[in-house]
Amino acid sequence: MGIEGVGARVVRKEDKRFITGKGRYVDDIRLHGMTYAAFVRSPHAHARIKSIDVSDAKNKPGVVDVLTGQQIVDDKIGNLICGWMIHSKDGSPMKMGAWPAMAPDTVRFVGQAVAVVIAETRNQARDAAEAVVVDYDELPAAADIKAAIATGAPQLHPEAPGNVIYDWTIGDEAATDVAFKAAANVVSLDITNNRLVPNAMEPRAAIADYDSAEEHFTLYTTSQNPHVARLVLSAFYNIAQEHKLRVIAPDVGGGFGSKIFIYPEEMVALWASKKTGRPVKWTSDRTEAFLTDAHGRDHETKAEMAFDKDNKITALRVKTYANLGGYMSLFSSSVPTYLYATLLSGQYNIPNIFAEVISVYTNTTPVDAYRGAGRPEASFVVERLLETAARQFKVDPAELRRKNFITAFPHQTPVIMAYDAGDFNASLDAAMKAIDYAGFAARKAKAKSEGKLRGIGLSCYIEACGIAPSKAVGSLGAGVGLWESAEVRVNPVGTIEILTGSHSHGQGHETTFAQVISERLGIPISQVSIVHGDTDKVQFGMGTYGSRSAAVGLSAIVKAMEKMEAKAKKIAAHQLEASEDDIVIENGEFKVTGTDKSIALPMVALAAYTAHNLPDGMEPGLKETAFYDPTNFTFPAGSYICEVEVDSGTGKTSFVNFVAADDFGRLINPMIVEGQVHGGLAQGIGQALLENAVYDSSGQLLTASFMDYAMPRAEDLPSFNVSHTMTLCPSNPLGVKGCGEAGAIGASAAVINAITDAIGNNNLGMPASPDRVWHAIHG
Repeated sequence: MGIEGVGARVVRKEDKRFITGKGRYVDDIRLHGMTYAAFVRSPHAHARIKSIDVSDAKNKPGVVDVLTGQQIVDDKIGNLICGWMIHSKDGSPMKMGAWPAMAPDTVRFVGQAVAVVIAETRNQARDAAEAVVVDYDELPAAADIKAAIATGAPQLHPEAPGNVIYDWTIGDEAATDVAFKAAANVVSLDITNNRLVPNAMEPRAAIADYDSAEEHFTLYTTSQNPHVARLVLSAFYNIAQEHKLRVIAPDVGGGFGSKIFIYPEEMVALWASKKTGRPVKWTSDRTEAFLTDAHGRDHETKAEMAFDKDNKITALRVKTYANLGGYMSLFSSSVPTYLYATLLSGQYNIPNIFAEVISVYTNTTPVDAYRGAGRPEASFVVERLLETAARQFKVDPAELRRKNFITAFPHQTPVIMAYDAGDFNASLDAAMKAIDYAGFAARKAKAKSEGKLRGIGLSCYIEACGIAPSKAVGSLGAGVGLWESAEVRVNPVGTIEILTGSHSHGQGHETTFAQVISERLGIPISQVSIVHGDTDKVQFGMGTYGSRSAAVGLSAIVKAMEKMEAKAKKIAAHQLEASEDDIVIENGEFKVTGTDKSIALPMVALAAYTAHNLPDGMEPGLKETAFYDPTNFTFPAGSYICEVEVDSGTGKTSFVNFVAADDFGRLINPMIVEGQVHGGLAQGIGQALLENAVYDSSGQLLTASFMDYAMPRAEDLPSFNVSHTMTLCPSNPLGVKGCGEAGAIGASAAVINAITDAIGNNNLGMPASPDRVWHAIHG
């Protein structure tokens, strides 16, 4: 390992432009003749559109055009789709209701667009949007799961009777029932996994530019996967032919899953640019973000866990209702099914599991993947059950987990996943040591003597990252492959460009990816450039989500590097009159083993491009590509322990300590990994204590701003104690597992377990606000 290679705590290269205000985000881009879009959005959760009068708006200053939902339908722009097919237990396909980019006749959530104003300035567009008159016939709304499935509930889509999208199952129901009947003890919980609003630092934005001479579109957008955006826009939405559409995702200020999807605004901007003959720009404000960005979580679950007389888990049974909102978003169907139920085994050897998932439409913002996407929900179910069981059985929570840990690998769970490697005891041991678990009883007693309530909570999570292989996910209903691509270009002077289909929106790819090149070639990372986010520059790629950047994206780069290095060694051997088997790469040079003969990388590259003296039959140039399709998921895992004090008079929770011991396989840059963990922990703690998207019975979002939706701030969070254990992942060449979602997956259960331990009341849901905690103490 060099000072900038794998394992080094290298400061991020990209931070210079970010902290000096030189980042290039979509809203920074200005095009000649650019216009601005403002959407007219429904104030009702459910209503028929009787008429839209745009005459006054069209006469407002600066207005270029006003376009309606009926016009986009008339122009045969396709409906938004869900790209992962799920079948119900009876074999019927999921019931996908039509979702037009702007509603022509019916709106199904507050904030759904019905028209768009295009004007010379943003303020002119907004002013004119207020002049659009929409006559609505308001309909009854179903704003939550219970209301949507009740007898006589308002029907959202004719395709989905009773508002049920699918009723899906996984596991062996009969064997699970037998295990429950034979159980010595059964623990059960009713669990609500609260709805969240993503709130990335950069709101969504889009700029569309249609070139009529070339019949070509360019879309600048805040996307986590620009190639998939281009594919969907061309293949399904009838916007443009794929080779006539360029999608560019420049610097993106956070995504957390909410920028994976195609949204109506991108579609409308592209369509409107062609209609008006002008570039069209739209930038969301925070209210629009709250109302229209895909929300996360929102499950209602009945969970039961069966144990034998020795406290070994014998079975798990789960029934979950998942709220998908008013429409099915791009990956929404997979989140409560294959990304949730397949992780219900957790870190534990559970021989029998059966889960039923019923997804429903409600008159709320569509729900899709949000940091962790299904795994936080699964981990919360399992870890709350384990903690509850420990209390009921009056045994130590750590020892109950340890008794049930999987210890032999590979391990096949009853719900598809085959864990390839891990050491769950090592992570738990590290976390317990870091928090002085053995000394907690004394600390609790001391706190009690001082009139304080102190509690400790554990959470041992596992997740599945780098979703793969493509053949496997295809058999489960995925609409795309989940491989990744890479291209390595060694320039004639020896500098290197890496083109990757992954996309960075805060993960530090420009540094981490360069470190792997530095490690392999022995060159400084300043000699390496990472190119991503532009469909005209990078061959087709699958983007970044599901902690796949290193496990899949970097593995593709390694495969391309191997091809490039093999060719470079042939050139070096020819130049040095040696056998290529004797060539090694060290410190930027190709050396002949056992001699002082060497040739520097720039000279090898120059030889490749001058082509004056290459081995017979060799093509000039030094550029290689690779596609990498993993053989399995990766399985990051870890143990989190949270220690809190609760003020019985106010219900306020204060952190004493929070330790995280994670196993991410090999760490490319430990500093960046720790930053990812810190961010994930903040989001997981935010869900546990503060965040909650609340609708009233009519479907109005009551938490539609930071005045009402409580985002965690620095004062709400502890100083995290982060450490790492390591088992190498056997299913990729780097041995990496993924780290971006872990904190958000494991943190919530640790916090709720700690608070319930402190107050002596297990009946506490998220978010554990001071009001809720106070009532749990005194109620």
